[in-house]
Amino acid sequence: MLKRNLLACAIAATLASGVAVADDRGHHGFNFKPLDASANAADWDPAAPWKLPRGFTQSVVSDETDLNIYDGGRDDWHDMNTVNESGPMAGRFMYRTHEVRGVPEGGAVSVVDLKTGETRILAQDVSWTALDGIRWTPWNTLVFAEETTGGRFLEIELEDDLMTAKAIHDRPMVGRLAHEGIDIDAAGNVYVVDEHRGRTSGCNGVVPCGGGVYKFVPETYGDLSRGSLYVLKVNGADGVGQGEWVGPIDPLTARESGSAVGGQSYQRPEDVEIIDGVLYVAITEGPRDVVTDPATGMLDFTSELYEGRVIAIDLDSMAVTNFVKAGLNVPVEIGRPGDAGHQSGFDSVDNLAEAPNGDLIMVEDNKPSDIWFASTRTNAFGASDEVKLFASLADPGAEGTGIYFSPLDPHTLYVNVQHSAAEDGDGTWAITREGRDRGRRDRD
Repeated sequence: MLKRNLLACAIAATLASGVAVADDRGHHGFNFKPLDASANAADWDPAAPWKLPRGFTQSVVSDETDLNIYDGGRDDWHDMNTVNESGPMAGRFMYRTHEVRGVPEGGAVSVVDLKTGETRILAQDVSWTALDGIRWTPWNTLVFAEETTGGRFLEIELEDDLMTAKAIHDRPMVGRLAHEGIDIDAAGNVYVVDEHRGRTSGCNGVVPCGGGVYKFVPETYGDLSRGSLYVLKVNGADGVGQGEWVGPIDPLTARESGSAVGGQSYQRPEDVEIIDGVLYVAITEGPRDVVTDPATGMLDFTSELYEGRVIAIDLDSMAVTNFVKAGLNVPVEIGRPGDAGHQSGFDSVDNLAEAPNGDLIMVEDNKPSDIWFASTRTNAFGASDEVKLFASLADPGAEGTGIYFSPLDPHTLYVNVQHSAAEDGDGTWAITREGRDRGRRDRD
């Protein structure tokens, strides 16, 4: 049976002529006709789970038929992706976290050689759980973290083959948090979030508490063993307004100590992405608000207290704005595809990535899981001036996660499918415009 694998897939949404253009910053431009609606699970096809704009195709990079870490019918929970973004073999190896919880084998980080297709476990430990965010550092290591209360932030040093772990370090100074998103700026500062419903769950009965955005400043560039941790404080309603970094705080009790100094609590921040000096933060928000229908007197679970949004933090001015928000510059989602009165819209945004043209890409932790592109051009209030629906996942019960563009390959959009309804279907997919597949190769 032929194995499915991409060595270098291509995604390029271009003009009708197929010629890439450049925007005013010199990036390759993208253009596609947005989808008019989210995917419907009734159209589910395991060989093509993504609903895409016309002219785009999809292929598996690596799934559980290549490497089945958690067998016996258990999903591998592929979560976030990165590649080796620097060094002599830059762009060749893809690294993925696996967000499993409560399994005897423990959490794992896997690696895919995008040239040969070899896929194997890079690191695994019985004590690891809910591994989530992962980033390649400018000093040629991998950092990843646990999405559990008091979760660890870890760093892998690699052997020269880049498929073998040389050493793994716990980096507690970056904070004990329910980690998900990670990003690093040019000065080596590390930005993380606390994936916690700080506005409704709080800490030990204190609400709000936790659910913050944090900045770790190392004493020495590239050394995460020493430094200071700060939390974002915002002077304004609903977590937007004028921000500042306050602290340093105790990294071992980052949730509580951050809130104690005035850190802003958000409702489940999940990912971060820096683009041109702006830190974007996905606020998944939820849970659903339970209200009473005045007409029937029955409880109504369909409305939502928080729909989900992306905030933007200007790292120079520290202005904090709503960048993408349902009802502001993108439609509110109503119901599900196939339901009467359904409206496709933006809900429960989860992971973020930078597109080669500088757009922000967003994928939802939702069913169906949609992928959106947002221009970083904004109106006077800091909101994106164009938000477009690019793709939607028909796989019933599954979610898309780990969207990623390698800076070495602007033609490839990677995205994971998690909790697939297909047997051994969890894995990494690549989406490409027809005719832009450069080097795809099936292997035995």
